[in-house]
Amino acid sequence: MNFAGFWIRVLAYIIDGIPLAIISVVVALIAGEDFFNTDPSAPLYSATDLISILVGIAYFVGFESSAYQATPGKMALGLIVVDTDGRRISVARAFGRYFAKIPSALILAIGFIMVAFTERKQGLHDMMAGTLVVHGKPAEVSFDPDVFA
Repeated sequence: MNFAGFWIRVLAYIIDGIPLAIISVVVALIAGEDFFNTDPSAPLYSATDLISILVGIAYFVGFESSAYQATPGKMALGLIVVDTDGRRISVARAFGRYFAKIPSALILAIGFIMVAFTERKQGLHDMMAGTLVVHGKPAEVSFDPDVFA
């Protein structure tokens, strides 16, 4: 099993950020949002922010639980997300993995940095969700869980 390390995962996330940013800008423009609004009485968050969050959830959960087993950023780098038995993850597990990134980020991003130092290159969110990010093609990776017992 060839686990994906920290820097390749960072690059995949940057690649994924590009279409998500474009979608957010398009949604904001369609909604007529003023990007340069300096009015202090304006709400901190808008409906377009909520839409962007929902698009991000759908993007990560949808792609990682799909037959592709990866977001476009991960696909571009030959990475997939699997459970600890090397199988495709469910929508529920992908959803849990997405929200497990919150504590990974809240603790000064140490939950993400853990990828660089753990045996199976897991971040806190991977450990919480029971997932691995590995080099491979969809439905190609499977291994004997006793190897890591």
